[in-house]
Amino acid sequence: MILYQSESGYCYNSDSLFLYDFINSFGPKGRVLDVGAGCGIVGLLTARDNEKVTLEAVEKQSVLAAYAKKNAATNALAYKLYEEDFLELREVEKYDYIISNPPFYPEGVQKSKDAMLTHARYNSSLPMDAFFKKVSQLLNPHSHFIFCYDATQFGLVCAALERVKMRVVDVRFVHPKIDRTASLVLVHARNGSKSMMKVWPPLIHFEQESLTQEVEKIYANAKTESIKCQL
Repeated sequence: MILYQSESGYCYNSDSLFLYDFINSFGPKGRVLDVGAGCGIVGLLTARDNEKVTLEAVEKQSVLAAYAKKNAATNALAYKLYEEDFLELREVEKYDYIISNPPFYPEGVQKSKDAMLTHARYNSSLPMDAFFKKVSQLLNPHSHFIFCYDATQFGLVCAALERVKMRVVDVRFVHPKIDRTASLVLVHARNGSKSMMKVWPPLIHFEQESLTQEVEKIYANAKTESIKCQL
């Protein structure tokens, strides 16, 4: 998949590819909304690999939205994009899946002076409680919310989901190396679920200085080619 990105500012990273791989494991189908689409990578890869997906996305930064639309057209994927704040999205028809690589760095972390990076990285631009409440309102009964977040905030994630009557049913922690603490958590939550949480084996990014075999496979399946440019 060819993905155009800005020469400066926010660019996708391995988090998006790990999330895409996690989403694929559930065989998504039906109406899917990608929240905070950025250049479109997570949603577009998901739609490419799952032919029963009808993809929509929301991205409030016009610069990133332009790249998302170009990437959808370049890769011949049907795409409905809402250029607005997710919290203000007004949709009557509900979704079967909501997927997201949201801004998740917490308050207290030194912020970038770049406005695009600030919106893309820090959860002050999409507060957890408001984010999850909106997701719960837009999902069909017993539908799916699959996203990634800062691993150190996993306890807060579970509590916030419970407050909107959603439950984590699958979770996988991503570690930079086998002897390092987790840096990212991949979460599958459902509304109205009574299932116990399934904790997946950890995903290890590097073995010494090389990618692990599992990560190499994820990258190979994604088949992404990034082109940096100015639109």
